[in-house]
Amino acid sequence: MTNIAMKRVNREFLELHKGDDDSKKSFHIEPKNNDMLDLKGHIIGPVDTPFEGGTFKLELKIPDTYPFNPPKVRFITRIWHPNISSVTGAICLDILKDQWAAAMTLRTVLLSIQALLSSPEPDDPQDAVVARQFKDHPDTYRQTARYWSLFFATDYSDDKKVQFETYEAHIKKIVEVMHVDKSTALTALSQCNWNIDKAMQNLL
Repeated sequence: MTNIAMKRVNREFLELHKGDDDSKKSFHIEPKNNDMLDLKGHIIGPVDTPFEGGTFKLELKIPDTYPFNPPKVRFITRIWHPNISSVTGAICLDILKDQWAAAMTLRTVLLSIQALLSSPEPDDPQDAVVARQFKDHPDTYRQTARYWSLFFATDYSDDKKVQFETYEAHIKKIVEVMHVDKSTALTALSQCNWNIDKAMQNLL
């Protein structure tokens, strides 16, 4: 089956790189170490979402049984989204599970992931904490997702930090008091809707 998978992926690569300019700008994949079944790539966060402007790295593992079974895809760049694990990058998406069909392609997968970023499905979550925040505190969710996008998926420059002075202050306090790194402080605060006391309790 490996030969079938290799031939299919090679053909898809040719079609993918012949795609329209918009597609080429919105996502990209390439082999790791010249292995066509072990891919890396990225997608650009869709406009009018908290992920806009971010470049999110992906890992794609193609099984020997492809295209009869879906690729295994996860985010390498950390992201705050109900259907993507904020810890492991695992994705909850139907076409990567039971709704996969052999006619689908890697381009289908990338476009579907972009669509998921635009339209989260909190009732079918991969990350229950994020999904609960999405439902119960939608404004906090949007701000947190935007902050994570700037922090992990962009060149997080000083002019961007100005937009989140309160978040930056909260993170700084937890780093100083709890002696953790900035990423750990950010995660704890995000999970506690930016309540410093609760975040510190969770880190004990």
